Amino acid sequence: MSESVKTISIGDAVADFSAPATSELNFTLSDYKGKSNLVIYFYPKDSTPGCTTEGQDFRDLYDQFKSHDTEVFGVSKDTMKRHDNFKAKQSFPFELISDVDSGVCEHFNVWQLKKMYGKEYMGIVRSTFLIDKNGILRQHWDKVKVKAHAAEVLEAVKAI
Repeated sequence: MSESVKTISIGDAVADFSAPATSELNFTLSDYKGKSNLVIYFYPKDSTPGCTTEGQDFRDLYDQFKSHDTEVFGVSKDTMKRHDNFKAKQSFPFELISDVDSGVCEHFNVWQLKKMYGKEYMGIVRSTFLIDKNGILRQHWDKVKVKAHAAEVLEAVKAI
């Protein structure tokens, strides 16, 4: 894991990082440089209603993302076993990155203090990052609302 960055701004090069992913892959950002745009979406937890819907929406639009030279990756703190089960159950054609130590979440500044029912806790803020083939952040969605989000991301991909 590379040094954490405080914030990544649109137009900045995204610092390289590596993390384990489903299909026994080790995701490394720089492996995609010059090859594919990347959509990296962060979600709180496998198999929860909102996270399942978000993944299904990216799944249903996956062929369109691929037709625009774009790979999709989901990231949460779930273990690889949970990711494998979630991916299989939902027939996701894309890989899920396991970030049990929060390093990738911290790298993208999505591991933040949250509040629910008056209690504060650390958690993943649902966020999506669009990185172009040159490793430049083209767009960032923060505090994502799931409904129609994948379609909005696809439109941004088409504009690259």
